Amino acid sequence: MKTTLAIFGVVCGCLMLPPPAAAQDAPALSIRPFVFGTIQSFTATDTFNAVFGQSYDPFFGGGVQVVIHDKFVVELGASRFKKTGERAFISNGQSFGLGIPLTATIVPFEITAGYRFKLSPRVRPYVAAGLGTYKYTETSQFNDTGEDVDVRHAGFVLNGGADFRLQTWISVGADVQYTRVTGIIGSAGVSQQAGEDDLGGVAARFKLIVGR
Repeated sequence: MKTTLAIFGVVCGCLMLPPPAAAQDAPALSIRPFVFGTIQSFTATDTFNAVFGQSYDPFFGGGVQVVIHDKFVVELGASRFKKTGERAFISNGQSFGLGIPLTATIVPFEITAGYRFKLSPRVRPYVAAGLGTYKYTETSQFNDTGEDVDVRHAGFVLNGGADFRLQTWISVGADVQYTRVTGIIGSAGVSQQAGEDDLGGVAARFKLIVGR
């Protein structure tokens, strides 16, 4: 929470500065690489609570935006989540850890297209939607051959937020993203016991963007 408030304070302070001279001279086509961090609250709350002790975790990644006439944006991004918890089971609404380490990795690759609104020379709110492919692996040192999980499935992405220009070539972005990814969990184990089949969730994303 302190980190979020600090980022918010920096953004607000930068917005009080006069706009850069080139802010209103946007190119017809701009290619903008970025890095980002995400805090995601997983839809499969009971599953993640049982295995990891909490249902929210960070992702880190990067990507590139293609902005056309400062209005339309196409974004490609990849990120990664990896965490070790323990195998568990759910009975009568209660979860019980088995003390067997389990490491899960999620690697999303997402592509979205959207529209940027002109609020001011520095601020560009936007909305976007698209598709993603999500690679999920699950390993344990006690697994027999063939018991590890390595699957990939498609999902749906929707996000909305704003970019805040700090300097001519530097912007930060903040948005809220919703993902729905069914077909990976829910067919076995603790997720089946919890009746949860969606590996997506709602996330707060923070980006550092380079480019006009």
